[in-house]
Amino acid sequence: MSHISDTIFTINPGGMSLSDLRKIYRQPVRVKLDEAAFPALERSRKLVEDIISQGRTAYGINTGFGLLASTSISDDKLEELQTNLVLSHSTGVGKYLSDDVVRLIYIMKISSLSQGHSGVRPSTVRAFIDFVNAGLIACIPEKGSVGASGDLAPLAHMTLPIMGEGFVRVNGRKTPALAALKAAGLEPITLGAKEGLAFLNGTQVSTALALTGLFQIEDIFAAAVVAGAMSIDALLGSRAPFDARIHQARRQPGQMTVAPKYLSLLKGSGLMKSHKDCDKIQDPYSLRCQPQVMGACLDIINNAARTLHIEANAVTDNPLIFPENGSGKGDVISGGNFHAEPVAFAADTLALAICEIASISERRQAILVDPKMSDLPAFLVKDSGVNSGFMIAQVTSAALVSENKTLAHPSSVDSIPTSANQEDHVSMATFGARRLGDMAFNSAAVIAIELLAAAQGIDLRAPEKTSPVLQKMHDKIRKEVAFFDKDRYFSPDIDAITTLVKNGAFSDPVMDILPSGRD
Repeated sequence: MSHISDTIFTINPGGMSLSDLRKIYRQPVRVKLDEAAFPALERSRKLVEDIISQGRTAYGINTGFGLLASTSISDDKLEELQTNLVLSHSTGVGKYLSDDVVRLIYIMKISSLSQGHSGVRPSTVRAFIDFVNAGLIACIPEKGSVGASGDLAPLAHMTLPIMGEGFVRVNGRKTPALAALKAAGLEPITLGAKEGLAFLNGTQVSTALALTGLFQIEDIFAAAVVAGAMSIDALLGSRAPFDARIHQARRQPGQMTVAPKYLSLLKGSGLMKSHKDCDKIQDPYSLRCQPQVMGACLDIINNAARTLHIEANAVTDNPLIFPENGSGKGDVISGGNFHAEPVAFAADTLALAICEIASISERRQAILVDPKMSDLPAFLVKDSGVNSGFMIAQVTSAALVSENKTLAHPSSVDSIPTSANQEDHVSMATFGARRLGDMAFNSAAVIAIELLAAAQGIDLRAPEKTSPVLQKMHDKIRKEVAFFDKDRYFSPDIDAITTLVKNGAFSDPVMDILPSGRD
């Protein structure tokens, strides 16, 4: 695990911004809970304790779960009930979720529990915060949730280590949770009435995965705009398609927002000046329709971000506690906030956007390597024939784009009944969000190949130079990867620029129009 920053992030339950969440995704932090949250925690817990002391029955507090909701549980078995719930629901399989995803899960779960509708003890929330601040990352298998009744299995695996069960990663090493707690100077906790259910119900895993996909897509989108502008310059493309009047006539917000970015990126280009009076009438769609395609993708990204921002700040466990202020009374209401359909839809639309971003990039690469279309050396290398240049790099992009097409199939249209038909319609949001990671990797590599190809094309246009902004982007590429003068081992070049794309190295010129950059 990365070193935890000395920066303290204060969790304001229900009030976290997307930029807050993106920072947590990027870098481990220490956290504390806004002190204003504790009175609400205390009121909701008092209602739970009053229900037990008064012998009243409420689902999830002193009953079984799911189909066993009508089974009453005696007071002396309530702690055992919660412990057994976590143990029995820890059924995940597959590789473990990454540190960045787990951090987001932690922060969102603390925020949800602390809004006073979950009935957990303040001491339990404090113990969870201590666990997080100790730098412990729960070993959460990535598979096993259908995205309804909460992300039950993965959230159970998240909860196990606080109890001294299961495993954590400490500085990247898998360690038994009890030993890790001891080494951190922490004691395992025993969950009280309602607490296991509050930890297990919720959409935090699917939401964290979808947010991770969103943040990755933002960096890929930004890099793709940069790459697209570089390709325009390398191919001596026209700036006319980016004229604001065209986009204002259509009125699509994403299109009107992204088109000026291309003009700002290309401003001052010597390559543009060199073909001012050329007789080219129209460029291929993958060049001149970038505002329309990328603008539509931006609209999807914005819509999905809105949904995920709401969900990240939501209370999604069940049942929910609604205490009446100061009266000692209130309601415990069973509902369905754990159903992750909004997250599933957001993930599916993000998949469409990421698929199209890579798809149009691959088409620009096809133009760059084709001497009939580009007026550049075949496959962007001198002495082609002896050298294959970018021939198979474009084939790699084609393979990745086609793989993304299959992965883009919506997950939300699938459902399968579970829990003896009690949970008879599910969202499949967890898989839908998780597959965004594979798509983002594919697309980052595709954009990296375009960046390399466009940089090569710009170099082949020397002595004319690109714009000042694009020259800075070009310099970042050349710092990692030299000009392709003859065939060489190519894969490390692609890996190096893919890493830059994933780390946001090309994001700055575009970030201000993306959801996380506007907060």
